[in-house]
Amino acid sequence: MQEGFTTTELIAGRGGSAGGLLIGAVSNMAGDSFKVLVPEVPFVDVMTTMLDETIPLTTSEWDEWGNPKNREDYNYMRSYSPYDNVEAKAYPHMYVTTGLNDPRVGYWEPAKWVARLRELKIDDNTLVLKTNMGAGHFGASGRFNQLRELAEGYAFIFSKLGVK
Repeated sequence: MQEGFTTTELIAGRGGSAGGLLIGAVSNMAGDSFKVLVPEVPFVDVMTTMLDETIPLTTSEWDEWGNPKNREDYNYMRSYSPYDNVEAKAYPHMYVTTGLNDPRVGYWEPAKWVARLRELKIDDNTLVLKTNMGAGHFGASGRFNQLRELAEGYAFIFSKLGVK
Protein backbone atom coordinates (compact mmCIF):
# COMPACT_ATOMS: atom_id res chain seq x y z
CA MET A 1 0.00 0.00 0.00
CA GLN A 2 2.87 2.36 0.74
CA GLU A 3 4.02 1.99 -2.86
CA GLY A 4 0.57 3.02 -4.11
CA PHE A 5 -0.39 -0.26 -5.77
CA THR A 6 -3.60 -0.53 -3.76
CA THR A 7 -5.49 0.94 -0.83
CA THR A 8 -7.26 -0.52 2.16
CA GLU A 9 -10.56 0.07 0.35
CA LEU A 10 -9.46 -2.23 -2.50
CA ILE A 11 -7.74 -5.14 -0.79
CA ALA A 12 -9.09 -8.53 0.27
CA GLY A 13 -7.50 -11.64 1.75
CA ARG A 14 -8.59 -15.26 1.47
CA GLY A 15 -7.20 -18.52 2.86
CA GLY A 16 -8.34 -21.92 4.02
CA SER A 17 -7.46 -24.25 6.88
CA ALA A 18 -3.98 -23.17 8.06
CA GLY A 19 -4.33 -20.34 5.52
CA GLY A 20 -7.56 -19.49 7.34
CA LEU A 21 -5.51 -19.32 10.53
CA LEU A 22 -3.31 -16.78 8.76
CA ILE A 23 -6.36 -14.75 7.70
CA GLY A 24 -7.70 -14.93 11.27
CA ALA A 25 -4.38 -13.74 12.69
CA VAL A 26 -4.30 -10.94 10.10
CA SER A 27 -7.79 -9.87 11.16
CA ASN A 28 -6.45 -9.29 14.69
CA MET A 29 -3.01 -7.93 13.87
CA ALA A 30 -3.62 -5.89 10.71
CA GLY A 31 -7.34 -6.04 9.98
CA ASP A 32 -7.39 -2.30 9.37
CA SER A 33 -5.27 -2.91 6.25
CA PHE A 34 -8.05 -4.92 4.57
CA LYS A 35 -11.55 -4.18 3.37
CA VAL A 36 -12.58 -7.87 3.21
CA LEU A 37 -11.29 -11.17 4.60
CA VAL A 38 -12.50 -14.66 3.73
CA PRO A 39 -11.24 -17.32 6.17
CA GLU A 40 -12.33 -20.71 4.83
CA VAL A 41 -12.51 -23.65 7.27
CA PRO A 42 -10.09 -21.66 9.43
CA PHE A 43 -8.05 -23.27 12.20
CA VAL A 44 -8.72 -20.41 14.62
CA ASP A 45 -8.92 -21.93 18.11
CA VAL A 46 -5.28 -22.95 18.20
CA MET A 47 -4.86 -23.26 21.96
CA THR A 48 -7.92 -25.39 22.68
CA THR A 49 -7.16 -27.74 19.80
CA MET A 50 -3.43 -28.09 20.36
CA LEU A 51 -3.89 -28.73 24.08
CA ASP A 52 -6.37 -31.57 23.45
CA GLU A 53 -4.35 -34.76 22.95
CA THR A 54 -7.53 -36.76 22.28
CA ILE A 55 -7.99 -35.10 18.88
CA PRO A 56 -6.41 -37.48 16.33
CA LEU A 57 -4.15 -34.99 14.53
CA THR A 58 -3.02 -32.94 17.53
CA THR A 59 0.09 -34.70 18.80
CA SER A 60 1.35 -35.42 15.27
CA GLU A 61 1.06 -31.69 14.55
CA TRP A 62 3.30 -30.69 17.49
CA ASP A 63 6.38 -30.97 15.26
CA GLU A 64 4.94 -28.31 12.95
CA TRP A 65 3.00 -26.05 15.32
CA GLY A 66 4.82 -26.59 18.60
CA ASN A 67 3.79 -28.35 21.78
CA PRO A 68 1.75 -26.00 23.98
CA LYS A 69 2.93 -27.92 27.05
CA ASN A 70 6.28 -26.24 26.42
CA ARG A 71 6.02 -22.69 27.82
CA GLU A 72 7.89 -21.05 24.93
CA ASP A 73 5.71 -22.81 22.33
CA TYR A 74 2.58 -21.99 24.34
CA ASN A 75 3.39 -18.28 24.49
CA TYR A 76 4.18 -18.11 20.79
CA MET A 77 1.03 -20.00 19.76
CA ARG A 78 -1.06 -17.83 22.09
CA SER A 79 0.38 -14.70 20.47
CA TYR A 80 -1.19 -15.45 17.08
CA SER A 81 -4.20 -17.66 17.92
CA PRO A 82 -7.14 -15.84 16.27
CA TYR A 83 -9.75 -16.79 18.87
CA ASP A 84 -7.55 -15.82 21.80
CA ASN A 85 -6.66 -12.42 20.36
CA VAL A 86 -10.05 -10.98 19.39
CA GLU A 87 -10.34 -7.45 20.74
CA ALA A 88 -12.94 -4.71 21.00
CA LYS A 89 -12.03 -2.95 17.76
CA ALA A 90 -13.07 -2.64 14.14
CA TYR A 91 -12.64 -5.65 11.87
CA PRO A 92 -12.99 -5.86 8.09
CA HIS A 93 -16.00 -7.43 6.37
CA MET A 94 -15.66 -11.20 6.79
CA TYR A 95 -17.18 -14.27 5.16
CA VAL A 96 -16.21 -17.28 7.29
CA THR A 97 -16.93 -20.81 6.08
CA THR A 98 -16.95 -24.18 7.78
CA GLY A 99 -18.18 -27.70 7.12
CA LEU A 100 -20.21 -29.75 9.55
CA ASN A 101 -18.34 -32.94 8.65
CA ASP A 102 -14.81 -31.54 8.72
CA PRO A 103 -12.43 -34.00 10.46
CA ARG A 104 -9.51 -31.52 10.44
CA VAL A 105 -11.04 -28.27 11.70
CA GLY A 106 -14.16 -28.79 13.78
CA TYR A 107 -17.10 -26.58 12.78
CA TRP A 108 -17.20 -25.28 16.35
CA GLU A 109 -13.86 -23.46 15.92
CA PRO A 110 -15.08 -20.94 13.33
CA ALA A 111 -18.49 -20.77 15.07
CA LYS A 112 -16.90 -19.99 18.43
CA TRP A 113 -14.57 -17.41 16.83
CA VAL A 114 -17.39 -15.67 14.95
CA ALA A 115 -19.45 -15.53 18.16
CA ARG A 116 -16.55 -13.84 19.94
CA LEU A 117 -16.05 -11.42 17.06
CA ARG A 118 -19.75 -10.54 17.10
CA GLU A 119 -19.56 -9.92 20.83
CA LEU A 120 -16.47 -7.69 20.77
CA LYS A 121 -16.16 -5.96 17.39
CA ILE A 122 -17.14 -2.30 17.40
CA ASP A 123 -17.95 -1.77 13.71
CA ASP A 124 -20.96 -2.32 11.48
CA ASN A 125 -19.05 -4.41 8.93
CA THR A 126 -20.68 -7.60 7.73
CA LEU A 127 -19.67 -10.82 9.48
CA VAL A 128 -21.08 -13.98 7.89
CA LEU A 129 -20.65 -17.54 9.13
CA LYS A 130 -21.62 -20.06 6.46
CA THR A 131 -21.80 -23.63 7.72
CA ASN A 132 -22.15 -26.16 4.93
CA MET A 133 -24.16 -28.94 6.54
CA GLY A 134 -23.00 -31.54 4.01
CA ALA A 135 -19.35 -30.66 3.53
CA GLY A 136 -16.04 -31.61 5.04
CA HIS A 137 -12.67 -29.90 5.08
CA PHE A 138 -12.46 -29.39 1.34
CA GLY A 139 -15.95 -27.96 0.90
CA ALA A 140 -18.87 -29.33 -1.01
CA SER A 141 -18.40 -32.38 -3.17
CA GLY A 142 -19.07 -32.27 -6.87
CA ARG A 143 -17.59 -29.88 -9.39
CA PHE A 144 -20.59 -27.56 -9.61
CA ASN A 145 -21.08 -27.39 -5.84
CA GLN A 146 -17.41 -26.49 -5.38
CA LEU A 147 -17.70 -23.80 -8.03
CA ARG A 148 -20.86 -22.46 -6.38
CA GLU A 149 -19.02 -22.15 -3.03
CA LEU A 150 -16.08 -20.43 -4.71
CA ALA A 151 -18.46 -18.04 -6.48
CA GLU A 152 -20.21 -17.19 -3.19
CA GLY A 153 -16.92 -16.19 -1.60
CA TYR A 154 -15.91 -14.07 -4.58
CA ALA A 155 -19.37 -12.50 -4.79
CA PHE A 156 -19.01 -11.42 -1.15
CA ILE A 157 -15.55 -9.97 -1.82
CA PHE A 158 -16.65 -8.15 -4.97
CA SER A 159 -19.78 -6.73 -3.33
CA LYS A 160 -17.76 -5.33 -0.41
CA LEU A 161 -15.10 -3.92 -2.74
CA GLY A 162 -17.80 -2.26 -4.82
CA VAL A 163 -17.08 -4.28 -7.96
CA LYS A 164 -20.10 -4.25 -10.27
